[in-house]
This record gives sequence, C-alpha cells and structure tokens, in this order.
Amino acid sequence: MSKSLRRLAVAAATLAMTAAGLATQSSVAHAESNGGVRVMPLGDSITEGTQVPGGYRTGLWQRTTAGGYRVDFVGSQFNGPANLGDHDHEGRPGWRIDQIDANVTGWLQNTNPHTVLLHIGTNDVLQNHQLSGAPGRLSTLVDRITNVAPTAEVFVATIIPLSNSGQEAAARAFNAAIPGIVQAKANAGKHVHLVDMHSALTTADLIDGVHPTATGYDKMAATWYTALRSVPGSIGTPGTEPAPSALVSAASGRCLDVPGSNTSNGVQPIIWDCSGRDNQRWAVSGQTLQSLGKCLDAPTGATAGSKVQLWACTGAANQRWNLNANATISNAANGLCLDVSGNSPANGTPVILWNCTAAANQRWTRT
Repeated sequence: MSKSLRRLAVAAATLAMTAAGLATQSSVAHAESNGGVRVMPLGDSITEGTQVPGGYRTGLWQRTTAGGYRVDFVGSQFNGPANLGDHDHEGRPGWRIDQIDANVTGWLQNTNPHTVLLHIGTNDVLQNHQLSGAPGRLSTLVDRITNVAPTAEVFVATIIPLSNSGQEAAARAFNAAIPGIVQAKANAGKHVHLVDMHSALTTADLIDGVHPTATGYDKMAATWYTALRSVPGSIGTPGTEPAPSALVSAASGRCLDVPGSNTSNGVQPIIWDCSGRDNQRWAVSGQTLQSLGKCLDAPTGATAGSKVQLWACTGAANQRWNLNANATISNAANGLCLDVSGNSPANGTPVILWNCTAAANQRWTRT
C-alpha cells in the first residue's frame, strides 16, 4: 500500500471509529457564552477539528470578533485551542447524516441556536453508506432542523473534497444534489442557505486525504464568514454591544471596582460597595470587559492565585473572557475564573484568578 493510501486509510478509520456514537477528543460542553448570537457548528470530525484542534471554528471566531460581531457558539461538545474564544460545538467524529438526524432534536432544544452551520455527508461517502439515499437523508435532516428551530438561519454546505478519486466522485455526486435541496426549502419559506464549501478547498488543503490542514480549515472559516455576512442578522449586527453594567459578586453583593479610578496598567480590581460610578461600570465589547477605557487582563503566564489587572486593550486571548451559563467569568487564555480572594466579603478584597469551582465568590451578576 502506498504512503498516501495508508494515510487515507488511517483517516477513514479515524472518522469511522466513533460511528457507534462516541465523539473523540471532545468533552461535555462547558456552556461558554458571551451573550451573543447563538451559532451551532454542526457536523462530523471536520466540524470537531480533527488533525487541527478547533478546526474552522477558530478562524471563524477570530473573524467574527474582529468584525465586531458577538457570537456564542453552542453545542454539547467542547474542544479547541486557547485562541478559540468559545469552544462549544456539535461536531461528532465518524457520524453520518442519519446519526446526526437521530440526535439533533435534543441538541437544538437544549441550545436554541439562531444560526446552524451544517457540514455533513463525508462519512456517508467514506463508509459507502447507502449513497443513493444520502441526499434524501440530508433533506430529512434539514427539515428536522427547521421544524424544531423554525426561525433559525440554516447554512447547508457542500462537503469538502476527498483525495481518493472514487470517494471524490461520490462526494461530487452527493454535492450536486444539495443546491436543489436548499432551493426547495427556501422556496417553501424556510431560512435555508447554500454554502459552496467544496470549491473553497482543493486536495492540497487536506492533511490526510480527508481532514483539512490549518490553511484548509481557515479557508472554510473564511467561506462560512462570507456566507454569514450575506444573511442579515445571522450573526447579529457589528458593534451592537449592551450598555456598561456593574458586576456584582454573589458572595457579598459588592461590585467589581477599579480602586480609586486608577487607570494605570497593572491596577488590581477589588470588590466595594456598589455605587454606580464609572469605575464600577464594565462594558462587554466582543469578549473583552472594559472599564475606564482599559481592559480586564490576566497577566501572561497566570496561574491560580495570580491577580487580575487593568491593562491597555490589545485584543489578545488573555483579555478575552467567557460569561458562562453558571455565572462564572473565565479567561479564554488560561481557563481560570474571576475569584474574590479568600471568599472574603469585605470592602477592598482583591479579585484574583482561581481554578473554576462555581462557588459564590466566583459568580457574578450583571446589573
């Protein structure tokens, strides 16, 4: 067997190994949220990011953030690198269309996405699973999604190329049916949109004959981003941020405070009696938390016990924060949570970074 065919066989085995329902290299979602437009990346290992953790989701997240959009990825799976600000997704390695269809109702009901990014069918081809019926299965899946989430914007992608010539021929035959499926749904008044993902990549963009390289995944990200921006509201409106608000500690009822309104780099926030003054008002911009024109920052290399600080805004991962469903606020670079030191309720208690426990001194309410 040639080296290229061996690589392809390994890739196919990787995709098929979880066909019984196991999703590798992912864990139960941590429900990261920044309060933005809820977007579900839905599919197989190409959505999960096999070979390049995070896959296209990293580049898509970075583009939406840079464009001023607030997007909240949703799903029951969770993985990816630190520069992916929201790790939630619904990418299931090895799964075919029918397996996604059998589970998607619960996923949609649990996360209520406004937008769905669907790239599915690769495993139907790799497993040679009743290929003549694959377009029909896709149509049924799209109907199920639009029935459960009738107001959602559903973006249906053609599947990316495959290096094996026989499998690529099957992929092209499957892809050829997708525009008609999407058009029929749109004609019926459903919010369904076609994304030509196949033409965005070539086999040179594949690392193993199936999964994209980092460059290939970034091409996918760019294609998704262009499609999303073409449908008004699918990822919100750039620059629409909520008004600044206080962050109130659940443990003490006191507010996150910039002491003395000092905006010098390195100043450590504290808790203090809530006053409504500007040094207790925090604006959410993208994933940053800003007060007095500076950003809440985790020092480079921070570990549990490190201080949090005010710093000039840079857009780096250590200044990006996840407003989680359990009311904790975790840092995108290190995963540590904002914590009132020692669980003290006293005025002037410093706020630090600590391993996330969801205890009261790590829970915050925006008011």
